[in-house]
Amino acid sequence: MQALRGVILDRMTLGDDLDLSPILNLDIDWTVYDHTEAQDVVERIQGANIVLCNKCNFSRDVIEAATSLKFMGLFATGYNNIDIEAARDNNIAVTNIRAYCTPSVTQHTLSLMLALSTHLPRYSRISTDGTWTNSQFFSIYDSPIMELAGKTLLIVGYGELGRSVARVAESLGMNILVARTPGSSNHSDDRVELEDGLKQADVVSLHCPLTDQTRNMIAAPQLALMKPHALLINTARGGMINEQDLADALKQGIVGGAGIDVLTEEPPVNGNPLLDPEIPNLILTPHSAWAAKEARERAVQQVANNLTAFMKGEQLNRVDLGL
Repeated sequence: MQALRGVILDRMTLGDDLDLSPILNLDIDWTVYDHTEAQDVVERIQGANIVLCNKCNFSRDVIEAATSLKFMGLFATGYNNIDIEAARDNNIAVTNIRAYCTPSVTQHTLSLMLALSTHLPRYSRISTDGTWTNSQFFSIYDSPIMELAGKTLLIVGYGELGRSVARVAESLGMNILVARTPGSSNHSDDRVELEDGLKQADVVSLHCPLTDQTRNMIAAPQLALMKPHALLINTARGGMINEQDLADALKQGIVGGAGIDVLTEEPPVNGNPLLDPEIPNLILTPHSAWAAKEARERAVQQVANNLTAFMKGEQLNRVDLGL
């Protein structure tokens, strides 16, 4: 029996500090690329039966050009970079990974909340730039510090990550509201409409997928509903917040702060309104919430498990192709 041929297209999206042996030790003839540009995908997957990737895009044209392809494994939970209908039409199994980065993203989300509510970056800066040294007072507190205990956290997207963030926030004494995510079929009576939740919340944290219904769901009209001291956190997907509207709202004091880990374009090679260093109380991180080493190690093992199951004729973490 001819050995399976496999290609890893963007190995370096996982970092260079991981052991890939759970994958590379499988009975597959591997070709591994650190990074693959869009124009090189078709050429690199020719003759491959198995493709593993994180962020490479697979349109219908790319999928139909890969006539030997039988399995696509993602080093990610989201699969909006793959034309799922085209994969179904060509009888290609698609798998993703699930719940592998929950502790990492939860930690990052709470870190953003805590840093913003205490103006931590500013207080760290003025401690070393001479402001404190030249002050006549022993303590400086010229930016508002907000206790999270007793405040209301609105969770938008109450899946694995949303629930994890809620549990930790509750341990800080926060009250939890869950919003009905736009486009969701979940109409549980204990969930609030997004607009009502925005009015009540002191902190809003997004944990839902990017869909046609959630794209730009937080824009100027929604930001105007929020309390002037409210914080907005997004560690989910870029595109759910109108970035120009958020930049304007922060500059105008319409909202109190924002912690953003994801942007519409990553990396933001064409610029982004949120890159303006003059925006007050904004913490921007480079899509790093998921990236604790422990989380990335779990990602590798899950991909290996998914692929092993496929090779045995079993299904594990298959993306639903029944559109």
